[in-house]
Amino acid sequence: MIETLTGQVAVLQGEVTSLRAEVEDLRAKLRRDSSNSSQPPSSDPPWKKPEERRGQGKRKRGGQPGHSGHKREMVTPDVVVDARPEVCLHCGDALSGDDPRPLRHQVTEIPRVTAQVTEYRLHSLCCGRCGEPTSAPWPQDVPRGAFGPRLQAMVAVCSGAYRLSKRHIAELVSDFFGVDMSLGSVSNLEAATSEALVEPYQQLLEHVQKAQIVHADETTWAEASKLAWLWTAVTRTAAVFMIRTSRSAAVAQELIGKHFAGFLVSDRYQGYHWLSGRRRQLCWAHLIRNFRALLEWPVAKAFGDRLLGFSERLFAEWHRTRDGTCLRAEFNTALVPLQQEFSELLREGTTLPHSRVRAMCRMLLKHEPSLWTFTSRSGIEPTNNRAERALRHAVLWRKASFGTNSERGSRFVERMLTGVMTLRLQRRNVLDYVADVCLAAQRGGQAPSLLPGA
Repeated sequence: MIETLTGQVAVLQGEVTSLRAEVEDLRAKLRRDSSNSSQPPSSDPPWKKPEERRGQGKRKRGGQPGHSGHKREMVTPDVVVDARPEVCLHCGDALSGDDPRPLRHQVTEIPRVTAQVTEYRLHSLCCGRCGEPTSAPWPQDVPRGAFGPRLQAMVAVCSGAYRLSKRHIAELVSDFFGVDMSLGSVSNLEAATSEALVEPYQQLLEHVQKAQIVHADETTWAEASKLAWLWTAVTRTAAVFMIRTSRSAAVAQELIGKHFAGFLVSDRYQGYHWLSGRRRQLCWAHLIRNFRALLEWPVAKAFGDRLLGFSERLFAEWHRTRDGTCLRAEFNTALVPLQQEFSELLREGTTLPHSRVRAMCRMLLKHEPSLWTFTSRSGIEPTNNRAERALRHAVLWRKASFGTNSERGSRFVERMLTGVMTLRLQRRNVLDYVADVCLAAQRGGQAPSLLPGA
């Protein structure tokens, strides 16, 4: 009986150990948020307190000390109204003349705007000699549809740039301009704009594939209620988006080019592993979130603290170099012991009892060259914030629209996102550009380019 009970105790102790590990994993998952995982900030609960950076106090809202601030500048007015006193308040004598430096106060207002409706009457006249009718030819610059190019562009921009639903767009053009527009007309105008953007989109895609430095990222999407993926490739002056039903390496090659010869900044997703390690830069912001996640496991907390401490020292040196307070040569000198220290940390992590720590450290050692590309190539950032910022607008659009209902809708989304984000990077007017594209399409001309400097 004693032997039997001893065996049962050993079995129960093993089950307790297993259950404790499972509970530890479940508790860590419950504490998962945007600061320690790849979850977006929008998924955080409203009661989550803003994260306080290590070694820094809580910042107050608004402009921080040293911020230059912004103020409204005086502009050339369309109308000037002069107000002059008529009599002196002290003695009652009449006043005349002008104040060379009057107090100026400007008020900006939008006049009431109503849509302009032009009716084209194509007459058909009968010949007095032969009696046969002759119809007037369709004027070259007249749209075949019921809406002009600028109204068409505004509908597309309201959707692609301001994330309004089709119903809200129809209500907006009715409230603002008195235009009666059906939901079907909104959809048709979006589709026509999408077709007009085909050539500029393709040109920009080829331009990005030839860039020296590209940031890439992807997020989930929904097409016809099925899982899809929204991909983006971003440079300093261009952003291309692509919706596909796959998250494979083939889509990554379609986006950035199968023969891409530049440098790619991305996360550690294996769909990019076909690029050599020296041509990649792994995102350290993703790594820091992974390091924070280790704090949720008591066994890995001490090691996670060491990794976070190292990251703080690395970014302190990098920020000094980026801001110009430290020379690049000094940074390279300081980097040698840091790289060696991190490599030793990773090797130590492969021997720790926590399985997640061992797997993460083995993976980082395998791709170690891709951690330090930013140190040897100017213009490369250690984080993928550029691509993540480009995706934020798309994520908000997805949350409001629940994705797209068809392939045609997905093409509209990827082309409009490409146009809107690229034009904003280039500080160009979105509505004016899309209106020019729609006008060129209606006239059968060449669409204006999205390329930088166009």
